[in-house]
Amino acid sequence: MRSAALALLLLVIAGPPARAEGPLIHGFWQVNYSPRLGEPRGEDFLVAEERLQLEASGFSRDGRLAYFAKSDVFHDWAEKGIATEVREAYVDYFAPSYHVRAGRQIITWGVGDLLFINDLFPKDWTAFFSGRPLEYLKLGSDAVKVDIYAERASFELVLTPSFRSDRLPEGDRFVLDMPFAGIPVQTIEPASTLDNTEVALRAYGRLREFDASLYLYRGYHRGPAMRPDDPDTPTAVSAFFPRLNVYGFSLQGAAWDGVLTIEGGYYDSRDDRDGDDPAIPNSQTRFLVGYSRQLAEDYTAGIQYYGEYTHDYSAHLAVLLPEFPRTSRFRQLVTGRLTRLRKHQTERLSLFAFLSPDDRDYLIIPEYRRDLSDRVWVVVGMNLFGGASDTFFGSLGKNDNLYVIVRRSF
Repeated sequence: MRSAALALLLLVIAGPPARAEGPLIHGFWQVNYSPRLGEPRGEDFLVAEERLQLEASGFSRDGRLAYFAKSDVFHDWAEKGIATEVREAYVDYFAPSYHVRAGRQIITWGVGDLLFINDLFPKDWTAFFSGRPLEYLKLGSDAVKVDIYAERASFELVLTPSFRSDRLPEGDRFVLDMPFAGIPVQTIEPASTLDNTEVALRAYGRLREFDASLYLYRGYHRGPAMRPDDPDTPTAVSAFFPRLNVYGFSLQGAAWDGVLTIEGGYYDSRDDRDGDDPAIPNSQTRFLVGYSRQLAEDYTAGIQYYGEYTHDYSAHLAVLLPEFPRTSRFRQLVTGRLTRLRKHQTERLSLFAFLSPDDRDYLIIPEYRRDLSDRVWVVVGMNLFGGASDTFFGSLGKNDNLYVIVRRSF
């Protein structure tokens, strides 16, 4: 219903008075197939779809008002149906010292490369792990965003009255060993009330040679916590989203002939500050350090080191349910990226890898892209998971896939 309301709003705006310019129409046709590799072969495709995306944008002649809408229509052979999705739909108001945007919008914060600490906005991990284009990792938030520009520092305030969770891999498309399998699960999302409105604030500016940001977030965990009605013999499970505060920072700038990134955040689990509720994640401290540089012409490399430290770890172990795997007090993750451009940058070969030295699991993503023209490109890549079945990437080990994407823009 929220998507329909936003689409209706944009239809009204798309018929603006004579003083407006637009609408300008753009979009693309796309086919995206992702066959599963190896066994089991009961469901061969994680993704098998044809997709049409349309964008409409316009603005007033004085430049103070603008609108933008992006919506997809797609046929999914895996789900055997046709569906629509409003990706973005918002209006803008511009003033000399501030900017207001209202509606469904995609917001990205932080400096990590596919690692998110202070970016608490919704994401689609199902799309990412199944071989859809990277842009589909981010989901839109139905929010009001206010940017305030000042001489020494600027501010970005995001108010989100309607909660939207992450899309996580589930057993209907992925082969997974789900906790509490076969037991009915009731999902309870935060109600859209004033008290439940998510508040995110970013203050940013220059700190010597670095772009610096401070972050505050008051909202909810994006992934659900699961509470059985009976820990010993459950007959029903409640999935809910615990309250969360996050306090963080980031730095990014030139260093050692490359780019250095540093980011950190404290995750305050407001509903379980003692860490003794088995259903709710404990408070954590998370950080990352990254470095990237150009090794040669059209050849770049980057590496990141990420860590998360769980507070009240003894209390966590004392109440851990047998359905959930035991995690480390201090979990580490290393990522690496290699990118090579060829043939006047019309070809791109890339390799991205997640490796956990603690869990001994991994995800490796090799990819090849070729621009056939200014409007047509082709991508072939793979998602290769590995590790023990009780680790994060290892639990996805039966879902290795080869993905192929062909897109024509207009």
